[in-house]
Amino acid sequence: MSNFSLKKIRRLNIVTHRDLGYFFSSLIVVYCLSGIALNHINDWNPDFIITKDSVSIGRTYTREEISDKTILEFSGMVGHESFKVYDFPTKDQVKIYYDNASLHVYFNNGVAIYENVSRRPIFYQSNILHRNNIKGWRWFSDVFAFILIVINVTGVFILKGKHGVLGRGKWLIAAGALPPIIALVLSEFI
Repeated sequence: MSNFSLKKIRRLNIVTHRDLGYFFSSLIVVYCLSGIALNHINDWNPDFIITKDSVSIGRTYTREEISDKTILEFSGMVGHESFKVYDFPTKDQVKIYYDNASLHVYFNNGVAIYENVSRRPIFYQSNILHRNNIKGWRWFSDVFAFILIVINVTGVFILKGKHGVLGRGKWLIAAGALPPIIALVLSEFI
């Protein structure tokens, strides 16, 4: 291959890496944020913020006293003019459902727990993309995964000489392969 052809291939490699990197940089950040959030799903809810507030309902009730009218009264105490539905999960409790909220009224102590659910900004939307919850997104996600491979491979060949893939690059690639290999080996024993 002539020196001119190698220069053209090298330039094409750099341009491909640069332009794909720029184009997909926002989506890379989205997937990274979502990945971090989903890695800690046992520590927090990455999709929703759930707040709970204690509400005094003034007195105790019996199940027989609960009607649509009393449900509306309870609802008014937490700022709702209407409700979707209610049920009795236990003999001493009624649970009232609203859009993105619920109220648990405990008959025997005059206390209710109001639970409000809201989407966690940025993470909720990022997780929808990462989990492929949008119809048709899976195909774009597959293309994105392939492009990440292209960005990675073209990046490996940008530098040459002692800082390139044949210099210190080969050692860094080998070192970077160690953590997943070690994790996989250890997972066999755990």
